[in-house]
Amino acid sequence: MNKLLSAPIKEVSQKISVGDLRPSDITKATVKLTELIKPLNAYITLTHETAKKEAEESDARQKYNVLLGKLDGIPIAVKDNYCTNGHLTTCASKMLSNFVPVYNATVYQRLKDSGAVLIGKTNLDEFAMGSGTIDSYYGATRNLWNSDVLTRYYCNSVPKEKNTEHTTDQNSWHIAGGSSGGSAVAVTTGSCYAALGSDTGGSTRNPASYCGIIGLKSTYGLLSRYGLIPLVNSMDVPGILARKVDDAVLVLNAIAGPDRADSTCSQKEYVPIDLPDSIDIGNLRIGIPKEYKVRHISPDVQECWDEVAQYLKEAGASVSVVSMPHTSYSIACYSVLNRCDVASNLSCYDGMEYGYRADEWNSVYASYARTRTEGFGDVVKERILVGNYFLLEQNYDEYYMKAMKMRRLIANDFDAAWNNNVDLLLTPTTLTEAPNYDEFISLDNQTQCLIQDYCTQPANMAGIPAVNVPIKLSKSGLPLSLQLMAPSFHEERLLKVAKWIEQRVNFPKLQLKETSLDE
Repeated sequence: MNKLLSAPIKEVSQKISVGDLRPSDITKATVKLTELIKPLNAYITLTHETAKKEAEESDARQKYNVLLGKLDGIPIAVKDNYCTNGHLTTCASKMLSNFVPVYNATVYQRLKDSGAVLIGKTNLDEFAMGSGTIDSYYGATRNLWNSDVLTRYYCNSVPKEKNTEHTTDQNSWHIAGGSSGGSAVAVTTGSCYAALGSDTGGSTRNPASYCGIIGLKSTYGLLSRYGLIPLVNSMDVPGILARKVDDAVLVLNAIAGPDRADSTCSQKEYVPIDLPDSIDIGNLRIGIPKEYKVRHISPDVQECWDEVAQYLKEAGASVSVVSMPHTSYSIACYSVLNRCDVASNLSCYDGMEYGYRADEWNSVYASYARTRTEGFGDVVKERILVGNYFLLEQNYDEYYMKAMKMRRLIANDFDAAWNNNVDLLLTPTTLTEAPNYDEFISLDNQTQCLIQDYCTQPANMAGIPAVNVPIKLSKSGLPLSLQLMAPSFHEERLLKVAKWIEQRVNFPKLQLKETSLDE
C-alpha cells in the first residue's frame, strides 16, 4: 500500500478497475497519512467522513462494474478557496472561518461526478494573496523536502551527499510556496494523488516548483471559475497539482469544458487530451526569453535551464533566444491591477450576511469597520487600502488605466513570439530553490511576490497556459523546476513537451517507508 500512495493515478486506477484494490483501502491509507503529516500544516479541514462515504460508494460501483472513469476512487484535495457544499470554505481567513457553502464549485463538482474522493481542503495565503503560504489565519505550511517529516516517514533516491542535516528549530524549515502551498504539499506527501489550486500570478506553478511536482495553469477560460472565490477576476485560473504529467491530464480532462454558470468560460467544446508514451519533439521551435535571465536567478536554476535547453537541442528541437521586452513591468502592473480587484471583490465582506461579525453595536458603519479590521489579516488590509487609493477618481487614469495599457503590451510580447515561429517558451518557474522561512519573512509581501512571481506572472497577464516541470535537486537537496508556456488553448502541445522533459530528467521519487503507516 505504501508504494501505491506514490504511484501514478493510471496505475492505481487500473488496480481498482480489475478489482485488485478497493477504493476504501486506498482512502484509509491516505486518511492515515494526513494524520502523520500534520506538522506540515497542508490541510485546513480534513473531510475524513466524507472520504469514507465516497470511497464506500466507489466500492459499490467497483463491485457492479460501473466505475465512473479513471478518477473513480482516487483521493484528491481541494484548495480552501473553492466552494464545497457542506464543508468549510475559509480562504485561510478569519473572515470566512465559519462559512459553509451550499453549492460546489464547478471544477470540484466535476471531480466529484468522476468518482474522486475528497480527502480535505488545503491551506493557502489568506484569500490567495502571497507566494509562500505563510500568511494564513491557520498558520504557515511547511515544505516536505529537507523536513523532519521527510526523514521520519519517507525513503527516496536522493544522493546521500545532497541530504542536509535536519533540525527541530521551528524556523529552520523551507516554505512550500504559494498561494497553493497546501495543495502542493498534500500531493508531494502522497496524502492525495492530485489537488486543485488556483493561479492568479503563479500560485499553482510557484509551489509546484518548490515542492518538485507538476503544476498546470490552463488557458484563461478553459476551466470554469464558478465557485472559486475571486482574487483578480480577469486572471484567476483553476490550477492542477499532480506528481506526473499524465495525472494532471486525467484531472484536466475531467474538469475542462463549457460552463453556463461562468460567463468567462469558453463555450468551445473541450477535446480530451491523450498523450502518447513516445513523443517526438524534433520539429518544435523553443524560445528562450532573454529578459527572464535576471540578477536574482540562482546558479543552480541557470544551470538547470541550460541543461534542459541542451536536451531539447540534442533531440532535434530548434532552440533560440527571443525577446519579451515588457517582462520587467509585469509585476508592477500586476500589483496595481491585483489591488484594484481586491478592493472591489472583498468589499462584500462586511459581517452582515455571512462570515465573521465583530461584537460592535454602536452603528452599522462601526460594525463594518470593526468586522473588517478584525476579520482580515495585514496583507489583505494593505491591498484593500492601496486598491481603493488607485481607484479614486483623481488616481484612476494614472494607475489603473496605465496598468491596463501595460498589460496589453505584455500580452503583445507573447503574440509576437508565437507569430515569429515560436511554439513554446522555456523559462525558470522560480528564480531560486524554496527559500528558508527566516529569509522569506525578512522581506515584505510585495517584495516576496516581486521576486518569486517574476517568471510566472506574465502568463496570467496574457491568459496563456503554462506548466511547471520538476527537473532535479539543488546542491542542498531541494527541488529545481522549469516552466513551459504555450499559445492559448494549446494545452496538448504544452503537456506533450512537459511529459518528454519529465521522461528525460527522471526527477527523484519520494516513497513512504514500509513502516510509516504502522506508526
